[in-house]
Amino acid sequence: MPSKKALVRRPGPRLADGLVTHIERTPVDAAKAQEQWKGYVAALEAHGWETFLVEPVDLCPDAVFVEDTVVVFRNVALITRSGAESRRPETPGVEEAVARLGCSVNWVWEPGTLDGGDVLKIGDTIYVGRGGRTNAAGVQQLRAVFEPLGARVVAVPLSKVLHLKTAVTALPDGTVIGHPPLVEHASLFPRFLPVPEESGAHVVLLGEDRLLMAESAPKSAERLADLGYEPVLVDISEFEKLEGCVTCLSVRLRELHT
Repeated sequence: MPSKKALVRRPGPRLADGLVTHIERTPVDAAKAQEQWKGYVAALEAHGWETFLVEPVDLCPDAVFVEDTVVVFRNVALITRSGAESRRPETPGVEEAVARLGCSVNWVWEPGTLDGGDVLKIGDTIYVGRGGRTNAAGVQQLRAVFEPLGARVVAVPLSKVLHLKTAVTALPDGTVIGHPPLVEHASLFPRFLPVPEESGAHVVLLGEDRLLMAESAPKSAERLADLGYEPVLVDISEFEKLEGCVTCLSVRLRELHT
């Protein structure tokens, strides 16, 4: 039977030095971030997710954003190669973790670059953002690994955001949600629903129509509640200062069979 597993990685001591690309840098409270991270993990566990701690990489400030290091489709893991060279040492611990959970492992090779935050899976369709962190060769390599497994890969050009999932995520019925000023190609998605806040574009599907969302998007949460979903709000303000969101802080593995 499939089970819900999530990889998470504790914030490291250099978190405040994390990369920022499309926003102005503001001070990060590392102690507050640790408490927020614990609250995030607790929310996953409270909704039936079994969490697995990935080995920390204290020299990498962005290592807490573990989603960027791997893409998993069915039982196949693709270890990424970030467009940010400073983030590439983050992958070995993740490779070890997914192999331990039974995934077969593939890798993105030079000259390809790919960040997991650029990948949005909706059923068997994989949308991949082509922008600052993911290049054409990375898209081609992702296509080569997952299309033979039945995936349909759709490339999405990006220029306004760090990652595709900075701009859009998807509801359980496959409707893509996003904040219109940041969504450049909404027509690529069969169904698109605008939300009023930038951070309202980010949801993690917890199961049973429950959506993990940031506290910073109350209006978006209200809109989704009106549609019959149950928002579960967490405070991730310190990670938002580093262009992080609720999806970045874990790798959700719904399709693994145990």
